[in-house]
Amino acid sequence: MDLNVPLAHRVRPKTLEEFIGQEDILGKDKVLYRTIKADRLSSIILWGPTGSGKTSLAKVISNTTKYKFIKLNAVTSGVGDIKSAIEEAKNPLLNPSGKCILFIDEIHRFNKLQQDALLPYVEDGTVILIGATTENPYFEVNKALISRSMVFRLNPLTIDNVFTILKNALNNPEGLGSYNIKIEDETLKKIAEISNGDVRTALNSLEVAVLTTPVNNDGIIDITDEIAANCTGKKKAIFDKSGDSHYDNISAFIKSMRGSDPDATVFYLARALDGGEDPVFLARRIVIAAAEDVGLANPMALVIATSSMQAVASVGMPEARIILSEAAVYIANSKKSNATYLAIEKALEDVRTKDTGVIPMHIRNAPASGMENFGYGVGYKYPHDYPNHIVEQQYLPDKMLGTKYYIKDDTID
Repeated sequence: MDLNVPLAHRVRPKTLEEFIGQEDILGKDKVLYRTIKADRLSSIILWGPTGSGKTSLAKVISNTTKYKFIKLNAVTSGVGDIKSAIEEAKNPLLNPSGKCILFIDEIHRFNKLQQDALLPYVEDGTVILIGATTENPYFEVNKALISRSMVFRLNPLTIDNVFTILKNALNNPEGLGSYNIKIEDETLKKIAEISNGDVRTALNSLEVAVLTTPVNNDGIIDITDEIAANCTGKKKAIFDKSGDSHYDNISAFIKSMRGSDPDATVFYLARALDGGEDPVFLARRIVIAAAEDVGLANPMALVIATSSMQAVASVGMPEARIILSEAAVYIANSKKSNATYLAIEKALEDVRTKDTGVIPMHIRNAPASGMENFGYGVGYKYPHDYPNHIVEQQYLPDKMLGTKYYIKDDTID
């Protein structure tokens, strides 16, 4: 056992039977399981958060396949490394099969040129690509590569999955099996829970706890709740302000305000703030929700949202969290109307796609003397000269007469 190698690497599964979790894609009746077992794998993209098992699954495939297996990391590799891998795959002495499995970790880090360099060899079958990414591949990976690959989504491991892996690591001779360790299952479950589905974080925490705890008088390394807590720190955040979860979280935040759920609204706001989201960005989302989803059902919502955005920009964190919470909860609790949003959307669609005619002459601008001779402003009725400051006259162009854009709903006073 090489203690210079992290525990997470030492206890990686070597076979599909040893792999814990991801049953929805690796169940025995699932296509990925069957193709790996039959060594009939086609190009795939493994998409999932850190510690969900992407690299471990690639390791299992490398142990299973009869093809040459080449691993590259997109952070440190370039076009030259891709070409070298292709030449190695094509070399009949080094690789009699003429094919290889090329595993590229963090494939989203490759730029367009690097991804394009892969395409011909994926297309002609010289390489079977396995790309691993924490980012949404539909945004970050060349569409041509995506179309030639199967995309599999790996979810964060469950607490039970992580607990099982920790338990196995304690008994594995290549893991911590050579140590005389005492740790309660409840303590292990707390480590699993704090990892938030990242098994690498959980294993690293367990290893630190073991290696930094002295042996007691009975020759036992006794890992208590307190020791485990000191070695794990706070619960691992699952929000990444620059990644895919940023878009998912802000979508959930907006939809919770729109759906009038203040508790969910505050939850997603807290999740964003804890993950380092820009508070001014969040304030802008609240302003948009006030206009789009509350609208004229409660016009004060836009006033409060705009004021909160100014206050957040002036005050900054951590106090800005209070302002954001107040504004977001106010939006969530307000009556809702999207009548003005629908009105402008429909009007824009007409303006862009229809012959809408011309502005009636009587409401056109006539700033210079003599323009009235051409009909500009002639016949205009000034509303304030009439009872209730309203007068019937044509405002829409002839071709748009009768069109309704703003339809008042029952939430608007």
